[in-house]
Amino acid sequence: MHEPVLAREAIEALAVRPDGIYVDGTFGRGGHSRLILERLGPHGRLIALDRDPQAAEAAREIGDPRFSFFKAKFSELSMVPHGVHGMLFDLGVSSPQLDDPARGFSFRHDGPLDMRMDPEAGMSAAQWLAAAEEQEIRGVIRDYGEERFAKQIAAAIVAARRGGPIARTRQLAELVGQAVRTREPGQDPATRTFQALRIHVNRELEEVSLMLPQALERLRPEGRLAVISFHSLEDRIVKRFMQAAARPEVPRKLPLKASEMPQPLLTIVGRAMRASPQETRRNPRARSATLRVAERTAEPYSRIEPGARWRN
Repeated sequence: MHEPVLAREAIEALAVRPDGIYVDGTFGRGGHSRLILERLGPHGRLIALDRDPQAAEAAREIGDPRFSFFKAKFSELSMVPHGVHGMLFDLGVSSPQLDDPARGFSFRHDGPLDMRMDPEAGMSAAQWLAAAEEQEIRGVIRDYGEERFAKQIAAAIVAARRGGPIARTRQLAELVGQAVRTREPGQDPATRTFQALRIHVNRELEEVSLMLPQALERLRPEGRLAVISFHSLEDRIVKRFMQAAARPEVPRKLPLKASEMPQPLLTIVGRAMRASPQETRRNPRARSATLRVAERTAEPYSRIEPGARWRN
């Protein structure tokens, strides 16, 4: 059974009420969903989303009339009603995806170089590497992997593909290892490149940017938004969105009394949370996790627009 990261902290942050309506925007293998269902009463409701077909299979095991599952990206929130009491998003790749060589996410296992969250849609990492220009490959590895050897890696990929397609994870990992001259102790040379390709193939940062304003629109007053991220790029988007929505928008050069100040859309709840030493020892993937939580105010939603002051 996959153990969700920051599970106790995330469920506590949602402040689940027995009769509430909640959304698990990244179902995975259902760890967070099961914890939410434990706290719901007979009239509560949980809506779960995930674009991974294997997550859809796992969701069929939950035979609970309070539970509904939709195969969808978490930016596709049209099936979520307005007025929900809480929404939870656990971003990034899950341990079952990483551990399955057939999914092609990990350089630790040899498998087809796929990396798609939904293998039934879009272009695989191998297909993209076969078609992309060297400059585009370099930009993706540099920007999404924060890789200082992006130029050398991109050149090595383009040179290697002249002799045939780069179709396997181990093939790419070895290629990157030869192009990277030094690396931080304990980190595989291919770590940043694999992260970058996964983010690009699945449009992960775009998905986060599209999801956040939709989630805010559907929260009722005092509803909670909880987001767990696993790298700085997506966490930066979440942090900036919450900070922007938590600031009142005051017209320039217009004197206002304190009582006349507009109410912000969100109130940030506590500080960003990280996994405890006990959890990281038990689950090393939790080391990079960050949980941010905000609560909806009563202010109308119409003021916020996607991509305003918080986009990465």
